[in-house]
Amino acid sequence: DFGYAYRAFMDNLQGVSIYSLAKGMRDVGVKDNEVLVFSELMDAKSLFLTANADTIYVMGALDLSKGPVVLEAPPKFLGAVQDAWFRWVIDVGLPGPDRGEGGKYLIVPPGYTGPLPDGGYFIARSRTNRIVWFGRSFLENHADPKPVVETIKKFTKVYPYQPGGFGTPIADFLSGKAKLGPITPPPATVFHEGSGKVMNTLPPNDWTYYEILNEVVQMEPATALDAELMGPLAAIGIVKGKPFAPDARMKKIMT
Repeated sequence: DFGYAYRAFMDNLQGVSIYSLAKGMRDVGVKDNEVLVFSELMDAKSLFLTANADTIYVMGALDLSKGPVVLEAPPKFLGAVQDAWFRWVIDVGLPGPDRGEGGKYLIVPPGYTGPLPDGGYFIARSRTNRIVWFGRSFLENHADPKPVVETIKKFTKVYPYQPGGFGTPIADFLSGKAKLGPITPPPATVFHEGSGKVMNTLPPNDWTYYEILNEVVQMEPATALDAELMGPLAAIGIVKGKPFAPDARMKKIMT
């Protein structure tokens, strides 16, 4: 039992870490599909792993349970999309397919079989319904961050994908491959200020670690994590669709 609890702790830090990052954003009022931007850089009031204090951070959590979501990245950005187990989904910005010019990323949930556009988007499929994206924009010549933040807020957008709209050619409609949807401006993206905010995005190092681990397992498809990693979780009572209720002995072992 101790061996399984140890493996569950050591092998799944990624999932608990990404959950904690999303929770830290929720705790300061950032909802799914909204954006957190550190306009005046980051300081020690915000607890993050591996962050620095000399780039403009931008991030958010996406909920794909209702369908694909579009993330429009600003130019001169460096970022990535990660799934609920902190696995790479796609690079965004300079290392990604837009190569720093900015672009539209369409993130598709697991099991999605609906229509997708023929062009106009960089399409990536996630193995989980909840994902986190984050990245940074750089100060130019140690200049005032305001112009960089203005670019971020002008170009960064997050919104649900509208099937049959932009990216769907009329030929697909005429051949019966797709329905046509309206081409309408996306709803305004909500931005939250992160600079100076007290938030904790660090994964816990106590008993609550296992409670979070169970939440991630319950939220995501049972096949989202491979069986070799799910086995030790099941051995200590963390199973998709079942309550996690360890007895006093097992809770002491995990603690």
